Amino acid sequence: MLDVASWTTRLAGPARQVAGIAGPVVFTGAWIVSSLRQTGYPAAEIQLSGLAAPDARDPWIMVAGFVVLGGCTVAFGAALHDALGRSSSVGQGRWRGGAGAAPRLIQGAGLLTIAAGLLRRDRMLLTPGSVSWHNHAHDVISLVIYADLVAAQVLLAERFGRDAGGLGPDWRSWRPWLLASSLATGAALAAFAGVLQRIAVTIPLAAVAAVAVRLLRTPARSGWP
Repeated sequence: MLDVASWTTRLAGPARQVAGIAGPVVFTGAWIVSSLRQTGYPAAEIQLSGLAAPDARDPWIMVAGFVVLGGCTVAFGAALHDALGRSSSVGQGRWRGGAGAAPRLIQGAGLLTIAAGLLRRDRMLLTPGSVSWHNHAHDVISLVIYADLVAAQVLLAERFGRDAGGLGPDWRSWRPWLLASSLATGAALAAFAGVLQRIAVTIPLAAVAAVAVRLLRTPARSGWP
């Protein structure tokens, strides 16, 4: 079994930070292309999971999007954990604050995203009738991912607001933006239909990518990955 979490820790720090940008870009590109290729259907009518179903046109595009996003998210979560955990140094070798739970939640969402991509839905459209075990598993995993991403944004906002540490005081300004994005994600998920589903997915991915860009621009410090 592929140990994604272990493999991603071997990547250099900058590569793991870039992964936080690459994953959302690849996934967004995958669902845009896949949506446009479903001839005979409005682009926003089909849920993202349906684009990876066996009866979709070129489902491998969406499956690849899930897998790439998942792997990149795990890698970025590791980079964020290292950066936040090592930014709060005080004294000699002691740490205060720590990275918090958000980076691990982000990594968990990445692993679940890979599982969601491999455990595909049976059909492209939501139609009545019995479904397979992996269809049920996909639905449950998807719900957990959405809840995970909302919680990760809230906890990351709390972490930046509580102690920006060696990352710099300007990181505290991210708190209201992350709280707003978590609320917007939750609101879009409450409706969860058509375009709103795509918005609910895009908001947390955009937040992750924005943090990754900012982290890349943060000067490296001693002990950073």
